[in-house]
Amino acid sequence: MRLPKSRREPKIGVFSAALALMLAPTHAEAQAFACTAPGRIPVPHPETPPRGEPARNPRIAGYLLAMSWSPQRCASAANPRKAADRFQCSGENGRFGFVLHGLWPEAEGPAYPQWCRPAKIVPTSVLRRHMCMTPSAQLLQHEWAKHGTCMSPNPAAYFRAAGILFGAVRFPDMKGLAARPQTADSVRAAFASVNPGVRASMIAVATDRKGWLTEVRICLGPRMRPQRCKPFQAGAGDRAAVRIVPPPR
Repeated sequence: MRLPKSRREPKIGVFSAALALMLAPTHAEAQAFACTAPGRIPVPHPETPPRGEPARNPRIAGYLLAMSWSPQRCASAANPRKAADRFQCSGENGRFGFVLHGLWPEAEGPAYPQWCRPAKIVPTSVLRRHMCMTPSAQLLQHEWAKHGTCMSPNPAAYFRAAGILFGAVRFPDMKGLAARPQTADSVRAAFASVNPGVRASMIAVATDRKGWLTEVRICLGPRMRPQRCKPFQAGAGDRAAVRIVPPPR
């Protein structure tokens, strides 16, 4: 069956590869943190829409590349050695800076696509390949079920595209940023300064209730190229104070 033009699957591999060429990081600009995938990958449980989150499949008008600041996640964890956070936070398998929360399809308004298809369990080989990008098998399953199924029928293709995009991002000196008072605007400016072709207006910053940095998100257009964030994507306001947990040593 040939889908109407507005509902066809995006060629996510082609678009993400094009962005990677524009933003390809040098070795010195990549995150210098180590990670070794665990010998045994936990099998995630199926993810289905919780009550109050209906399946919806509006036309995809863009994407968000959401990157979480791992030191904040681990600093706020009640017990970093519990199963849910052990791989990411215990230091046994690696040290993490920014990790990929997800690649999210967006609509023209805030009612973004979600839960578009029933989601099978992501194959272990795919989980293992991406555990150092998103250090939680259950989060990988969640991202596939809620967001990836709206972009591709194949989890390997979805995570491959997400990995290309995440691997193309350059990161500022987070240790230096953590040592001085910041605002959402200064964090956006720091990211824009090391990513040619990306302006501060294309970057959103998210914080928790106490102002600690939780995520940085890059707004992408329908062909996965950076674009100005829409008002509902913008995150913290320019003057919002941002505190940053220092990166691991």
